[in-house]
Amino acid sequence: MTLLVALILLPIAGSVVVALLRGNAPVAKWTALGFSLVEVVLALAAWAAYDPAGPRMQLTSSVAWIPAFDINLSLGVDGIALVMIAVIALLTPLVLGYSWGERLPEGRTHGGFFSLLLLEQALTVAVFAATDLFLFYVLFEIMLIPMYFLIGGYGGEKRTYAAVKFFLYSFLGGLIMLAAAIGAYVYAADVTGRGTFDWAALVPVLRDAPTSVQVWLFLGFFAAFAIKAPLIPFHTWLPDAAQQAPIGVAVIVVGVLDKVGTFGFLRYSLPLTPDASQLLAPLVLVLAVIGVLYGSFQAFGQTDFKRFIAYVSIAHFGFIALGIFAFTSQSHVGAVSYMVNHSIATGMLILVIGMVITRGGSTRIADYGGMAKVTPLLAGTLLIAGLSTLSLPGTNSFISEFLVLIGSFETRPVYTVLATIGMVLAAVYVLWLYQRTMQGPVRGDALLGTAGGPGAVTDPGKPGAHRLRVADLGAREIAVLTPLIVLVLALGFYPKPVLDVINPSVAATMSEVGVTDPVTSQGGN
Repeated sequence: MTLLVALILLPIAGSVVVALLRGNAPVAKWTALGFSLVEVVLALAAWAAYDPAGPRMQLTSSVAWIPAFDINLSLGVDGIALVMIAVIALLTPLVLGYSWGERLPEGRTHGGFFSLLLLEQALTVAVFAATDLFLFYVLFEIMLIPMYFLIGGYGGEKRTYAAVKFFLYSFLGGLIMLAAAIGAYVYAADVTGRGTFDWAALVPVLRDAPTSVQVWLFLGFFAAFAIKAPLIPFHTWLPDAAQQAPIGVAVIVVGVLDKVGTFGFLRYSLPLTPDASQLLAPLVLVLAVIGVLYGSFQAFGQTDFKRFIAYVSIAHFGFIALGIFAFTSQSHVGAVSYMVNHSIATGMLILVIGMVITRGGSTRIADYGGMAKVTPLLAGTLLIAGLSTLSLPGTNSFISEFLVLIGSFETRPVYTVLATIGMVLAAVYVLWLYQRTMQGPVRGDALLGTAGGPGAVTDPGKPGAHRLRVADLGAREIAVLTPLIVLVLALGFYPKPVLDVINPSVAATMSEVGVTDPVTSQGGN
């Protein structure tokens, strides 16, 4: 059994065990956490076993599934897939830790909730590890099922609407991708006499296909990946899903599931349809820049914390798409590392905002203010998460955004200059959020009361009877946030371990697409 197979089967086994224990919440919680921590160990072992100087695909395994159509259960990772699997392994136990005391809808249990989270983890790992196009499609669709139940069963008041919208958007995109996959199979059969869904076998066949064929295949893949990413105008499912999902589920949606779209561009769209990718790049770049600006301006107008995060993420995905379709090594490395660092920064931001909401009992931004007076640790972690989100130098996201912009400017200067406006807007909307919630006088009925109690502090902004009743971060919350804070700072000053894994896979992707860096970029390396 390879490490990849173990990384998929372990959380599936955990999901089954936890589901059987759902009647005993404490045991179910600890069991789920135990399985997720073992998954972290396996992910670290996979990282250690991966050789950046070795073959493109490593830790491979393949078992015949439907031999008549050359469909196999084929798994393997390159550096791009590996870093995303590592992100999934990291975020899952943190989400479980945060959700330990989550108030669930009536009739729902933590055992069922944690079981679905582990199943979603297994399917997402499998999506990134799949090297058979048909297997990728099947997993792309199946991973919607546990997420549908996580949103629809455990979310907010409009959870059913949000879950159905999420499912239908992604499912429809997947069906269009299936048509493209079948088209690739048929074309390979016409050219070679044998149809195949094997990624490695399809790359050399399809890259020599006529541009017209590639365009149709590209559009089929693009429909699925643009919805998942999400790019404008295929984004409308995300604000609703993020708003209605529980905080832990929102971390998985925004921090992991969305990356399947940008990963799909890099793994399938570019290598399989290189000519069409370059031909249609201006279209994607227009959507990317619109996403950066639209998401940024929409973030200003949000009154709900979760919708704010959704639009911030839409802006960030515009940067990732810009880096991918600028077609330089620097922009590609920046885009992939942005996928990793966005998951860390935004995952932390969502978790911290969830802790704010837990204390205030409201998702409305206007219901908060002055929390730094009584929750300095919470305020400090929100500031760190915000600074990472706006890509402040010294935080993990800075190097990613810098590489995207400097790499994209060489080939797409106009798009890059327009996207740079998003950097300025990010600083404004992040600091605006922090100032409104953490600074100034304390506000919000949920945060104020007439009875003090142990540890209560008189609110200077409300002289008289009002006294604060909000606790600062507890031990469990600190344990959840500490790994993310360490990564934000460590990768901000020393991103080399991640970049070393990403670089060879980016170089291989550039070679598959048939593009080279501009002379100025080559001379600077």
